[in-house]
Amino acid sequence: MAASTEKTGVFDARKLNQARCTDCSGTGELRIDSENINEHFEVENQTVITQCPRCHGTGYLPVA
Repeated sequence: MAASTEKTGVFDARKLNQARCTDCSGTGELRIDSENINEHFEVENQTVITQCPRCHGTGYLPVA
């Protein structure tokens, strides 16, 4: 039987010691709640999810 060359992923143990991003709490994304009033004077709630600009979506602070 031939050896399998399929990769299942590589685990980097150095990431365990990295500091988590304080802006997004390590999730890599920011959630912004907003309220708008439509033409019928009803309040519409929205949650905007965007990539964290500080850690670039990784959840960890870059090594200085």
